Amino acid sequence: MTASLIALMFVAAFLSGAVNAIAGGGTFLTFGVLTLAGVPPISANATSSIVQFPGYVTSTLAYFRDLSKIWKEALVLGLISVVGSTGGALYLVWLSDNTFKSMVPWLLLAATTVFAAGPWLKPRNSGERHAVNPLGIITQSVTSFYGGFFGAGMGIMMLASLGIATGGDYHRLNALKNFLAIIIAAVAIVVFSAAGAVAWYHAAVMVPGCALGGYAGVAVAKRVPQSVLRWIVIAAGLGLSIYYFVTG
Repeated sequence: MTASLIALMFVAAFLSGAVNAIAGGGTFLTFGVLTLAGVPPISANATSSIVQFPGYVTSTLAYFRDLSKIWKEALVLGLISVVGSTGGALYLVWLSDNTFKSMVPWLLLAATTVFAAGPWLKPRNSGERHAVNPLGIITQSVTSFYGGFFGAGMGIMMLASLGIATGGDYHRLNALKNFLAIIIAAVAIVVFSAAGAVAWYHAAVMVPGCALGGYAGVAVAKRVPQSVLRWIVIAAGLGLSIYYFVTG
């Protein structure tokens, strides 16, 4: 790789971490730059999961006290997420690169649509809690399968599914979402690594950038309106969708 490409990957990872800390949607950036670097689609998706992982961990640590109060729900939904993400990750590595490449523009377009609809999908801050219900188990299973398979826009989907599964205020749901994102990403990473699908050199370049971006994102959040960042992510998602429709 050239020095300019390495710099571009690092910057994209940094911006991805910052965007995830503020509005979500950083996967669009990491997946896009990895394919631009010549990484095959399945490997780019697998490597993107590795790059995003540090941000999930730090976000969960910030919510540790909230999670300690809802450990039973976290345990139940965590087990469901292990099963779902395992299925999604195994399905991805079972596909050929050509098959997955033909699916990418549709996946990106769907993820961009979900991300754009995020403000309407987020559960209301009602504070009403309830035990995990069958419909919530189904929705979280589907969301975790998608997270293991592709992952872009997973956070918005999971907030909606957790609102159905357990209810509660936004911060409680966000704490659960961050915890379950760790589980989904960790399972996917194990499957992808065992299948030899990870571009480790590219990951080594991008992981520090994503971690730094996640830390810096907190400061940026105080200065840049989230609506501006949301439109940047939406534009990136639409641009990538068009690119893969044209090339693929």
